[in-house]
Amino acid sequence: MSVKPDKVLDCIGLYCPEPIFRTRLALDEISIGQVLEVTADDPAAEEDIKRLVKRLGHKIISLESDDDQVVFRIEKMK
Repeated sequence: MSVKPDKVLDCIGLYCPEPIFRTRLALDEISIGQVLEVTADDPAAEEDIKRLVKRLGHKIISLESDDDQVVFRIEKMK
């Protein structure tokens, strides 16, 4: 099942802490129940974004990663 994101954030080429800052800002811009898709190629982004989403109380609905990049789909929960 593929969920169409309401907002797409491209963090390719950005390194810590920039993907986290931008993900946080993008989550603030969407409404509860909407989905944010984040693509990043910073090796630290996967763990950092997982921690951010958990701390903020949102939900990762999909996570795809390969050697070069990671793609998150995050549902805003509150």
